[in-house]
Amino acid sequence: MPIASPDLLDALTWRYATKQFDGERKIPTETWAALERALVLTPSSYGLQPWTFLVIDDPALRQELRPFSWNQAQITEASHLVVFLARRRIEDRDLDRLITATAASRGLEPESLSGYRELMHKDLVAGPRSARIQVWSSNQTYIALGNFMTAAALLGVDTCPIEGFSPPDYDRLLALEDTPYRSCVVCAAGYRSANDKYAALAKVRYPLEELIEHR
Repeated sequence: MPIASPDLLDALTWRYATKQFDGERKIPTETWAALERALVLTPSSYGLQPWTFLVIDDPALRQELRPFSWNQAQITEASHLVVFLARRRIEDRDLDRLITATAASRGLEPESLSGYRELMHKDLVAGPRSARIQVWSSNQTYIALGNFMTAAALLGVDTCPIEGFSPPDYDRLLALEDTPYRSCVVCAAGYRSANDKYAALAKVRYPLEELIEHR
């Protein structure tokens, strides 16, 4: 159901990259469940969903991750922490998984989707893009990050996207090194601290006329 345009713009104006979270305030269970569903509903190229989302609930594990995150306080202070994982490669079994799920969801025979499977195979498995597939999967995962942050803002939840971390160390601590996934980007979520000076700063954006061109 559509929301009013002013409500959308108010939410996007309200959000900022929160530097200091209120460590005592937790995201309600129902709100977090909606944000997890928002992650699942993120669109992706071909519908392949080349990601997994790790929600780090264990406070001790978050403490371990913090030194490999430029010691940023958000890692341990935020209500929730999500590590966005991207596929290291796309294989034929990934295509089969999507074809099977699509056929089941839409009441189709998998064979009727053979042309679509072949298209994906030629592009991502056997085509030129296979040589840079990690760039492709990272780009897809950032769509999920943006979707998550927008959904959070609409629900009044603060976020901070974090690229300042060591992916190899995250992969080691999260036991990802021998899996199909790798750490791509991190996002902290929760509620801003009343002491976060960045909350009151004016948002800096270039004029619309300089960023959007109609032809």
